[in-house]
Amino acid sequence: MDATILVNRIHRLPRNAIPQTLVEPEIIFDAPVGDRKRLLAVNAAKAVEELFARGKEEGIYLCGVSGYRSYERQEELYRKKLREQPQGSETPVQWVAPPGASEHQTGLALDVSCQAVDYKLDERFGETREGLWLKRYAPLFGFILRYSKGKEHITGYGWEPWHIRYVTRSLALYMTLTGLTLEEYYEQK
Repeated sequence: MDATILVNRIHRLPRNAIPQTLVEPEIIFDAPVGDRKRLLAVNAAKAVEELFARGKEEGIYLCGVSGYRSYERQEELYRKKLREQPQGSETPVQWVAPPGASEHQTGLALDVSCQAVDYKLDERFGETREGLWLKRYAPLFGFILRYSKGKEHITGYGWEPWHIRYVTRSLALYMTLTGLTLEEYYEQK
């Protein structure tokens, strides 16, 4: 799968879109060995190993929470979230993507956390030492923080300081310098 692919509520992946090769990066994970959410596409896995190693050198200890997720698994999570929403609520589901609309299906996205937030996916992660470090250094390894604060109306998702997406080093640096989301990058392309 192309590392720069745009996946969102509008640009969806089909049920049969599965990365050719998924591997388990050698990083700390908050998931048991053998769990498919420990998998990433080869290019993303190599880059995240380098990112986490750099962090460790600087006293930053990150933990992978969720990588690859199949269409079927995303469908389960989405249905569960819909059932949990208050009946009659018009609030869109901003935290769980519909099936086919999750970047996790590409194997290029990884949710990251740290001990300071009990390894949870929590907005407070963005204000931790680890979260601030990740925001600064992720682009050097080809990752962007995909869902930025203040860009919810563009991405269609709430702010997720824990969600990194591999897009290649050159594109990650460009997007970070320009402040563009992946949607905005594709729009100007």
